[in-house]
Amino acid sequence: MSILFRAYPLARSILFSMDPERAHEVTMGMLQRAYDFAPTRALMSTQVLDPITLMGLALPNPVGLAAGLDKNGAHIDPLGSLGFGFVEVGTVTPRPQPGNAKPRLFRIPQAQGLINRFGFNNLGLDAFLANVQRSTWRKSGGVLGLNIGKNADTPIERAADDYLIGLDAVYPHADYVTVNISSPNTKNLRALQGEHELGDLLGQLQGRRLALADRYGRRVPLVIKIAPDLDESQIDVIADVVTRHGIDGVIATNTTLDRTGVEGLPNGAEAGGLSGAPVRARSVGVIARLRQRVGPEMAIIGAGGTMCGADAVEKIRAGANAVQLYSGLIYRGPALVSECVRAIRAARS
Repeated sequence: MSILFRAYPLARSILFSMDPERAHEVTMGMLQRAYDFAPTRALMSTQVLDPITLMGLALPNPVGLAAGLDKNGAHIDPLGSLGFGFVEVGTVTPRPQPGNAKPRLFRIPQAQGLINRFGFNNLGLDAFLANVQRSTWRKSGGVLGLNIGKNADTPIERAADDYLIGLDAVYPHADYVTVNISSPNTKNLRALQGEHELGDLLGQLQGRRLALADRYGRRVPLVIKIAPDLDESQIDVIADVVTRHGIDGVIATNTTLDRTGVEGLPNGAEAGGLSGAPVRARSVGVIARLRQRVGPEMAIIGAGGTMCGADAVEKIRAGANAVQLYSGLIYRGPALVSECVRAIRAARS
């Protein structure tokens, strides 16, 4: 393991003394500088291999980076160097937007949780695509997912317009495209998970995807990201709709509005989506139910509360083909990536 990764526990104590959003900015800046400087780049992780094929994409391992850590696609190359089998960036909206007022990110260390109410803060499609095209991750064979959303001031009944704009823009630059309909921090967004609303949205996106595939001569997989706050009947509806519309995969899950496990803890009552260890069980439950309904062929990417290798294995055994990390990286550092790959590989052997 890289000496840089071994130093993370010390760095974390310093970072956790800062405001969480500021600490995130500092971390991304340090990671970028380490990558840009050849001697330190050489000290960064070598990738642990456990190859799989997902949605027709050849992945060197089944552990990816979840969207949200790099909303503007500004640090794709250094993040990819941490050993991920695939990297997803965004969520990007058609127009720039500042997101919700600060503070909007809160740690709950006692529960290894985070609450955020960012509200899709990002620089918009133009800046996002410039960053994506500047990176070398895809050019060197890395698998890149681009995550699209709607602007906060776009009426929910016109949400499809924003998603179509996003799909048009990112399609030529993505290995897969994720449609984020499950953030709790954009008003009414989760209403798009309803049967009629989801069917209408996916029908339009699928039609546009067919046209884009003809234009660019390749079919880019479409994935939706769903919430953990769904009962079995809602999961069943989503499974039926995504199957009917030929969607390639589902990311399960986004953050939760439930506060089980953080009641009474500092920051536990903050508004926003809760991620990290407290969402693990909910995510696993959604994965298991979804797999029962969609059958063995559709891709499921497990996200939410993967804090150690055993958590990654739990998601795979529940029915996920691959997993994504976010909050676990904050608490455990980049060594978590190789730990999860090795645990999954050992569980399969």
